[in-house]
Amino acid sequence: MTAISAERVKELREKTGVGMMECKKALTEAGGDFEKAVDLLRQRGLAAAAKKSGRIAAEGVIGLFNADKAGVLVEINSETDFVAKNEEFQKFAKAVAEVVSTQKPADVDALSALPLGGVTVETRRQELIQKIGENLSVRRFVRFETAGRVASYLHGTRIGVLVDFEGGDEQLGKDIAMQIAAANPMYLSRETIPADALEREKAIFEAQAKESGKPANVIGKMVEGKLEKFYGEVCLLEQVFIKDPEGKRKIKDILKGGVVRRFARFQVGEGIEKRKDDFCGEVAAQLK
Repeated sequence: MTAISAERVKELREKTGVGMMECKKALTEAGGDFEKAVDLLRQRGLAAAAKKSGRIAAEGVIGLFNADKAGVLVEINSETDFVAKNEEFQKFAKAVAEVVSTQKPADVDALSALPLGGVTVETRRQELIQKIGENLSVRRFVRFETAGRVASYLHGTRIGVLVDFEGGDEQLGKDIAMQIAAANPMYLSRETIPADALEREKAIFEAQAKESGKPANVIGKMVEGKLEKFYGEVCLLEQVFIKDPEGKRKIKDILKGGVVRRFARFQVGEGIEKRKDDFCGEVAAQLK
């Protein structure tokens, strides 16, 4: 039998919100396989579907630069929210986004060596660290260049969106970008969902439906209904338009001949686990 550590049980509880005993039971049944344990909990109706972004923890800002046919998002992280509100730090993020747009670096390492204000991006980062007194890091960026148009939206400084689209007007692009910021779709359409991800959802829905004890033909309809709901949650084109007061029109219904090619959404700190400060431990260490 695979030994299940308390840390692993705690991690599963934090991810799913399910009680410790159920988490330990699921991990035991799954032979220690974390993702399989998540699926078991979901099949039992104990855990909600995993979301695209993990726990939002790290601080920082999203820098945006858009020149109509070329748009950039960049995430710059800081240690505290206080520094994230620093005007000079925010200007640095915007300047880095513009460097990405004009110089087209291949990755963060290449970006660090590019010129910015008479020095390199890396030198400027180090200068800010010395001035502000916190570690700052350029985490990631995305750049869209298209023959169509790039719409963008920045929600405060923590969520940024780019949309590559054709047809329609500027307002359509803005509406779609705001939809992505608010509803956080994982995929463009049902056709773009990876086969393995779709099969995983189907398996979970089928297991849930079979628990009802209904006939096979009813189970099939139940699975179809769950899949349609899944598409409406994770696929941009299948989502209900957030500005539709009646909640009837989907994004695909408002395009009016326009086409969305791709999109990107950055949220500060997604997927990064924040450091947990052990103040009691720090005090005890100082007293030794």
